[in-house]
Amino acid sequence: MSTYRIAVVVGSLRRESLNRQLATALARLAPPDFVFTQVEIGDLPLYNQDDDANQAAPVKRLKAEIRSASAVLFVTPEYNRSIPGVLKNAIDNASRPYGQSAWAGKPAGVLGISVGVIGTALAQQHLRNILAYLDVPVLGQPEAFIHAHAGLFEADGNIGSASKAFLQGWMDKYVAWVKSHAG
Repeated sequence: MSTYRIAVVVGSLRRESLNRQLATALARLAPPDFVFTQVEIGDLPLYNQDDDANQAAPVKRLKAEIRSASAVLFVTPEYNRSIPGVLKNAIDNASRPYGQSAWAGKPAGVLGISVGVIGTALAQQHLRNILAYLDVPVLGQPEAFIHAHAGLFEADGNIGSASKAFLQGWMDKYVAWVKSHAG
C-alpha cells in the first residue's frame, strides 16, 4: 500500500489557533495510508527577491518538505478579508526563484475556520486565486467555510458529532482528489 505524505500549511502562528486544531482533528479522519505533517512557516524570513540566489535555511527546508509531500493541505484563518501575511510569505518563499516553485503540480485542499459566520470564505477564494497561478490543482468541492461553534471539537480534540459527517465527507473527497492527482 502506498503512503501519501501530506504537508499541512496552517496559516496561523497562534499556539491555540482554531485552524491548527482543525488541521489536527482533520488528519484523524483520514485513512491510515495518509500521513499529515504540519510544516513550520513562522521562522521564514520576509520574502525578498534579492535572496533568491541564496535562500535561507528555513526556506530551503520548507521547499524540501513541500517537494517531498504527495499533496498539500492549507488550513487558514481569514485576516481582514484575505489570507494572513505569514501564509502569503510562505507561499512566496516556496515559489521562488521563478521557475523553481515547490508548489507546482501538488494537489491541494483548502479550508479554514473562523469565529465569523462566513467562516474563511474570502480568504479561501484569495488563496485559490494564488494557487491557480502557481499551478496547484485545488479540490473544488465540497467547500468548507467552517464557523467555530460550541461542540465543534470534543474534549479530546476530535471533531464533534454535529460536524463529523460533513468533515468526514470533505476528507473522503480530499483523499480521492489526492489519489487521482498525486504523481
